[in-house]
Amino acid sequence: MRIDLHTHSTASDGTDTPAELVRGAAAAGLDVVALTDHDTVSGHAEARAALPEGLTLVTGAELSCRLDGVSLHMLAYLFDPEEPELARERELVRDDRVPRARAIVGKLREHGIPVTWEQVARIAGDGAVGRPHLATALMELGVVDSVNDAFASWLASDGPAYVEKHELDPFDAIRLVKAAGGVTVFAHPLAVKRGRCVPESAIAELAAAGLDGIEVDHMDHDAPTRARLRGMAADLGLLTTGSSDYHGSRKTCSLGDCTTDPEIYGEIVRRATGAFPVPGAGG
Repeated sequence: MRIDLHTHSTASDGTDTPAELVRGAAAAGLDVVALTDHDTVSGHAEARAALPEGLTLVTGAELSCRLDGVSLHMLAYLFDPEEPELARERELVRDDRVPRARAIVGKLREHGIPVTWEQVARIAGDGAVGRPHLATALMELGVVDSVNDAFASWLASDGPAYVEKHELDPFDAIRLVKAAGGVTVFAHPLAVKRGRCVPESAIAELAAAGLDGIEVDHMDHDAPTRARLRGMAADLGLLTTGSSDYHGSRKTCSLGDCTTDPEIYGEIVRRATGAFPVPGAGG
């Protein structure tokens, strides 16, 4: 089985619609794909309706969190999307995305970059606006060569245009996801090229609070980092996943570039009580 547990669609900051994404996952030879848009589940219905036969959909979301001033992302799988407290927190995060993006535009313009809100809104379309849309605007203007370049410079957590947004405390995120019957995995925990990362001691604290796993095999983790994370996971009793973090044409990675072991996937499904994987019926 080939299993990719971290992808994004136009419901947040990817360039493929949910339908295009699941069709692309099947074409890439995947058996299981998780749709984990940022702080939203709005793409799940379209993905279900278009799900090709032979492909299983794992519903999820990537939750925006902050710990001691450091942003981090928490992948949440197979939770009940109607659970009111978690739904309310997702809405608070989404509501803060537009003011934050407008503030980043303002900072960029203060530095002489002629980006406009209209340009960013056009790029975002109906998706939940985020930094990848701003990074694409910077690419269009020739300020950076790639989305990764934008995140490593202007939009990094310590960059000149960075603006904070409402984000969950990760301990609250774990509690809320578990209360909704879901499973939590810390996304790309040591992706230093994105900006500051939480200390490794914080991962141990999150594990003690009920964190289920950490994303190890990811394009932003080099080989020594992956080895260190595997050792940490073994010491803390955490599951280890691998994923592409696919964003369509916004990033250089492809669906299935990194995958999750079928036994780990089976354990994630076993632990989940809020929702179940959706088998494709040839939609």
